[in-house]
This record gives sequence, C-alpha cells and structure tokens, in this order.
Amino acid sequence: MIHFTIEDRNGDRQPLEIPEGISLSLMEVLKGSDYPILATCGGMALCATCHVHVLEGADHLPPIHDAEGAMLDTLPDADSDSRLACQLRIDESLHGAVFQLAAE
Repeated sequence: MIHFTIEDRNGDRQPLEIPEGISLSLMEVLKGSDYPILATCGGMALCATCHVHVLEGADHLPPIHDAEGAMLDTLPDADSDSRLACQLRIDESLHGAVFQLAAE
C-alpha cells in the first residue's frame, strides 16, 4: 500500500492509503476522494486547477516535465514546492508525502 497525506484548504489533514499498481494520478485519487479539485483539462497539464503544494517528500517525486513547469510558471502562487496533481502518478515515490491543496 502507498500511504500519503492530504491537507485540505482548512488545514485539516487526512491520511490516504492507495493500493500499489493502480494506474491513476494523484488528481484522479483526489477527485475520487471528494476533494474540491476542478481538473478542468482532465489531466493534460493545461489548466493548473489541480495545483498542490508538496509539504513533505518532494525529493522523492519524479522531476517536473516541460508542460507541467510551463503551466506552473503561469500561477501567481506557485513556488518551489508546487506540482500539478495530474502529473503525479500513484506509485512508491508518493509514499510518505504530504500534499496541500492550493488555494482556489
């Protein structure tokens, strides 16, 4: 199982446990868990409505690719801990991480 934590916009934290080997993104898990993620573009890194901040575990995540980096550059509240949840696949790299939903 892959364990990570989500901090909502109120500062409340909830641990999530996801089976290994599922073919989902963090965005899809957040939407399926009823978090208020719009994901307007459907996971294509074109809208940034799935913006999250990585509070813990960023050093274990895969690098930011060009499309994700370009979209993050358009956000006024993006910083070095910003990622798009649609670009993070559920795998062992997320184990132990803490993600905070970005402001709407």
